[in-house]
Amino acid sequence: MLQLILGGARSGKSRLAEKLATDSALAVTYIATSQPLDGEMSERVRHHRERRPAHWALIEEPIELARVLRENARADTCLLVDCLTLWLTNLLMLEDPQRLTAERDALLHCLADLPGEIVFVSNETGMGVVPLGELTRRYVDEAGWLHQALAERCQRVVLTVAGLPLTLKGTAL
Repeated sequence: MLQLILGGARSGKSRLAEKLATDSALAVTYIATSQPLDGEMSERVRHHRERRPAHWALIEEPIELARVLRENARADTCLLVDCLTLWLTNLLMLEDPQRLTAERDALLHCLADLPGEIVFVSNETGMGVVPLGELTRRYVDEAGWLHQALAERCQRVVLTVAGLPLTLKGTAL
């Protein structure tokens, strides 16, 4: 099953995804896309690490998400990807503008063939004002297009607000 958990900052989306991974009763591999490049991001990473069970496997991959999914997806495993918008940011910051398209397409094309459970976490950024800067507007557009494409492919899509899940597609939680 493919699941997409969306929400704003501190909406409870990661906590919900971690609960779904635990409830799957499968071995869990947490795929972290962040790059703790400053103190604030390092603190966020520390907070997430402390909350996760110690027996979960961890893969840190900021760019090649499709490759990591293909290499690690198994029928007896739940992969938890946190988060897609950080992954998208990493791609937008690369020197090669074609890399984002290649990595996004690779992700979308590999999903149908992956066994096991996969839970994606991503920030819903399209509910606010239109950003002023070109890069920020591109980020919001790319995130929106990615979310739409993933939502088509996922069996369950959930929007999390104030820690409460609102099921948009699939079986309610």
